[in-house]
Amino acid sequence: MEDTDDREGFVRASRVNVVSNAAKVIVEGSVGFAFGSLALVADAAHSVADLVASVVVLVWGSASYDEADATHPHGHGRIEPLSALFVGAVIALLGLTLLYESMVGVVGEPEVSYSPVLLGALAFAVVSMYAVYRYTVRVNRRVNSPALRALAKDCLNDIYTSIAATVGVVGLALGYPVLDPFAGGLVSFIVVYQGVEIGRENVGYLVGSAPEDDKQDEIRETALGHPEVRGVHDFKAFYDGTDIEVEMHVEVDGDQTLREAHEVESDVVRRVREVETVGDVHVHLDPSGIGEWKEKGRRG
Repeated sequence: MEDTDDREGFVRASRVNVVSNAAKVIVEGSVGFAFGSLALVADAAHSVADLVASVVVLVWGSASYDEADATHPHGHGRIEPLSALFVGAVIALLGLTLLYESMVGVVGEPEVSYSPVLLGALAFAVVSMYAVYRYTVRVNRRVNSPALRALAKDCLNDIYTSIAATVGVVGLALGYPVLDPFAGGLVSFIVVYQGVEIGRENVGYLVGSAPEDDKQDEIRETALGHPEVRGVHDFKAFYDGTDIEVEMHVEVDGDQTLREAHEVESDVVRRVREVETVGDVHVHLDPSGIGEWKEKGRRG
């Protein structure tokens, strides 16, 4: 039931992002082209990337909630960071293109005319994106999805870029048209930076990077907290998608019966799986005190 609720929340938040980005593209794009504002066109183009990214997250990301099957025995969890990585790549590439266009606009003679409609379009963009950002963050407190986290970051990024575009439009109103392509360049730089950051985070999920030291220590101490566990060695923790997979050898009393040892193993697995973001846990039991451990400093 919890997985079903998470999937429904994920889909709703993704759809809200799709609709809001589509509206932002239409409003800013039409107004920007009508008055020749490179700042608004850049902001609208950024939202085109957001629109594509949110559609990809909606289609691909929801598939990560599918149950494990014969072709994906560990489930479909890696689809989510893959979709988030796509989001970052699209954003970064489009940002580079817009940065080039803005540089051309600064060097050349910008042809742009001021209208209060420009500021109205930007106000719509800021208010709508802030509302979507708050909603996406609220949903993701329960879902804990990297793809939704990427979309939420991009909503916040949209607010920053729209504010930067506003500076260009205000400069235009004050008689400094060159500020419009300058603002477009600033928007583009922010877009590139955000795309790189999103990509960097999700590459770690896809290549099986180790979690932070504090998280590894928490997992190890959870296993050592079992009263029958004498030590832990050959410990490995790594990301399998957005979940942490754990492998470790656990030292117990060698005189225990097989049934008693099995109960200890099952209890250790259960305890470790209760640690936040931990998925699969693989425990191998060893009799304590025989001195064949690879990691000498890991005794409890």
